[in-house]
Parts: sequence; C-alpha cells; structure tokens
Amino acid sequence: MSEFKINTAVDFCGIPMKNPVTVASGTFGSGMEYSDLVDLNVLGAVTTKGVANHPWAGNPTPRVAETKSGMLNAIGLQNPGIDTFIERDLAFLKQYDTRVIVNVCGHSEEEYVDVVERLADTDVDLLEINISCPNVKEGGIAFGQDPKQAMAITKAVKAKAKQPIIMKLSPNVTDIAEMARACEAGGADAVSLINTLTGMKIDIHRRTFALANKTGGMSGPAVHPIAVRMVYQVAQAVNIPIIGMGGIASAEDAIEMILAGATMVSVGTANFFDPTITQKIVAGIEDYMRKYQIADIRDLIGAVR
Repeated sequence: MSEFKINTAVDFCGIPMKNPVTVASGTFGSGMEYSDLVDLNVLGAVTTKGVANHPWAGNPTPRVAETKSGMLNAIGLQNPGIDTFIERDLAFLKQYDTRVIVNVCGHSEEEYVDVVERLADTDVDLLEINISCPNVKEGGIAFGQDPKQAMAITKAVKAKAKQPIIMKLSPNVTDIAEMARACEAGGADAVSLINTLTGMKIDIHRRTFALANKTGGMSGPAVHPIAVRMVYQVAQAVNIPIIGMGGIASAEDAIEMILAGATMVSVGTANFFDPTITQKIVAGIEDYMRKYQIADIRDLIGAVR
C-alpha cells in the first residue's frame, strides 16, 4: 500500500514556500545562531532579526525576564545595521534552500525607506515591516498604533520596495482588524501578527522593575489564545495573506493558527526553550495531515469560520 501523499507547500505573495513554517523576528538571530542545531533547509523561510539603516545599541540591561508561561523582553531592536547585515548575515543565509524574510525597523519614514531601498537589489524574498517602532517625529507613538500612520508608512515603503511587503501588526490597539485594513489600503501584500503584548514584571524582593525599561513585550504560550483570536479577526477583515504568530510551541498550535486563517506561521519564544522546535513543528504538521487524510495544506487555511 503506497503512503498517503501530502503537499505542504504554500504560495505566499507569489513566493512559493516548501512549507508554511518560519521563525519570529528577534528569536532566531539571522539564522546563523541556530544553524548548528536546526537544518535551515527544512524551514519554509527564515525571518531575520530587525534591521535598521544604522546600528542600534538597544535598551539597557536587564532586558529579559521570565514570566509564567512566557517571557518579557525589552531588547530595543539591537542590531548591527544594514551594511553588516548584507555583508555577513544575508551572505550566510543564501547558502540554504530556504526563503529569506527580512524584518525592517526604523524611527521615521525615511529610515524605513532607506533600508528597503538598500535591500531592493539583494536576494531577499520578502520584507516584514516592524511598525511597532516608536515614530520619533510623532512624539514616540508606534506607527502600528494609529491607522493613518500605518497606512502612510505602508504606502511609503511599498512605493520603493522591489519585494512583497508584510506589515507586522501590534496587538496593543483597540481594533487590530482596523489596523490590518489600513495596511491593506496602503498597499500591503500581507500582514503578520501578533507582535508582543506590553507587560510588566516587578521583583518583589528587590522592590524594583525586572526590566530596566520598566515595561517589555510579552510573548510565549500565555499569549497564544489572544493571537489566535486576532488572526481570526484579521482573516475575516482583509483579502491579503497572514503570517500567524504568538505562543506557537507545537504543531497543534501552528495548525490552530492555520485553521484560524493564517497561510504561514511563525515560531518565536519556543526557539529559546527548544532550539529544534521548528523542525518538530514541520514534521508534526505532516503527521497531522496524514492522520486526517488531508492531501493539501491549503485546504486547512481558514477552514474554521
């Protein structure tokens, strides 16, 4: 008896992916850091840490704290800048048979556009625009917390980008579907969600904040049900594809995101407690499809309405 054949490939913004699994920006370096532990060829794509047009030092330490079923981080998007990224990290990633998604950050429209233009003639497949950065020209509010700013930055980036753009949405808003619609109206090719939820931890013994920044981004298994709800809401609101993320720590979590409407899924905090988790999730999705005789993964996308 022949083995039941399955297809895990998805088309994301016109880019074929061998499977729907990638990694969440900031949890996997730029791939090099995990390459001794994970076969990067197994992944549908590698999503890099945020890259700016010049090096960022990030926030003061301590900037990571463990919480119940998750973690808080206030890294502050520390990165070596676009020059080092292209010369070192991108050159490294091109050795592998995986798609490359570059996460782009900036403090102003000009900074975002600068990075996008620098990446235009590289072998990068997609750009993920981190609109949770504070807009210094608008008093520090994140681009991703105001629909008009989100639409404006989407338009500005899209006008210069050679690759499809994915707008990464913040959950720290009243209505995430409104933010997604604003990005779609601005010309976004896709959205990814959720970024981290703002949280705080206090060390009761030292009677001070666990993070030097006072607040940080909450991620990990605790946020997963919130992320699934938001992915579902956005899937009902827009006609562009979604990368679903937030607390994915197993194949079951990933499949839940896909059923809610995500075309791809991104694994983040779980990489820290199990560096091989992405490979396990790829295998687990295949096992699930065989178990339930699902020939094509595309039949699962948004299947629960």
